[in-house]
Amino acid sequence: MLTKIKIRHFRCYEQFEWEFGAGLNFIIGPNARGKTSLLESACILLRLQSPRVASLARIVQHGRRGFVTDGFFARRHLQFYYSPQKKKLALDGVEQTNAKEWLQIGRVVWFGNEDIEMVRGSADKRRKFLDFIAVQRDAGYRTALRAYEHALRSRNHLLKQPSHRWREIAAFDGPLLQHGEYVRTVRHNLLAELQADADAAQFAISGNRESLRLDYAPGDLGNFPAALAAAKTEDARLRQTTTGPHRDDVRFFLNQMPADDASEGQHRTLALALKLGATRLLERHFGEPPLLLLDDIFGELDPGRRNSLLAALPSAAQKIVTTTHLDWMPSAEGANILRLDTAGA
Repeated sequence: MLTKIKIRHFRCYEQFEWEFGAGLNFIIGPNARGKTSLLESACILLRLQSPRVASLARIVQHGRRGFVTDGFFARRHLQFYYSPQKKKLALDGVEQTNAKEWLQIGRVVWFGNEDIEMVRGSADKRRKFLDFIAVQRDAGYRTALRAYEHALRSRNHLLKQPSHRWREIAAFDGPLLQHGEYVRTVRHNLLAELQADADAAQFAISGNRESLRLDYAPGDLGNFPAALAAAKTEDARLRQTTTGPHRDDVRFFLNQMPADDASEGQHRTLALALKLGATRLLERHFGEPPLLLLDDIFGELDPGRRNSLLAALPSAAQKIVTTTHLDWMPSAEGANILRLDTAGA
């Protein structure tokens, strides 16, 4: 579990440190006090990425060069320094040349109010969810995804030139297809593995009223080489690569009906079901549950769904929950509580 974390020059915090216990941990305080930032720092410490922003540069405190996250997880000491010019990783006091070993130490599932955008927002939100879990589930996925994205950027750069040099463009087709096939296969298999757990979570949180089906919609129609070759004219016209895993999507069905027109409560439940399904998937694969980071989500749920979610969270998982108050909690006995309104930042 995550036992201790220290941050410096991180968003609104000049510096801050605190310790966690097993089971339930609450960070309580008024809005705009920095609760979510503390939760975010735990995610960045373990996964080296934020669930809130694409660029870590936005997290550096104003006027500072970079930020530091420093903590202990499973008796391993992790130290991460980030600035727009430099990144530094030290594991148990030894500087690392890459993040391979680091990313195998701890797994994370993030729950936030913005998760509803996975259901009703753009396909990019759904791809990012799959990628965040796939990187933790499959050790080779991060490398393949980065290689695919590099080939895609290079190919698109050439397509944007005034005249198209197809021999140069075709040079990137090989790596695009190779790594794209890997990415697509992992995403497809991940969604298939996620199906049963997500469906069970949807059924439980909805009060045994809703079933959930997940359909994978590949951005290459299931045959990337043929789709890429057929898209040559369209790629030239739009000056970008129009087919491939960067166009993947996921379709949701509640009680066999498209979830597009479902209520907001159903959408929120669906998003929670996806996150709970991912939690069970990672727990089953690694033999222990991931760290659960829950950002002030209980106030958005009606009492029935709130209690069902609490019951569905793995009892053995370490949970860190941000909230403005604990009035909604039946009992917080035994929980570790950090009160920002009195502790200060």
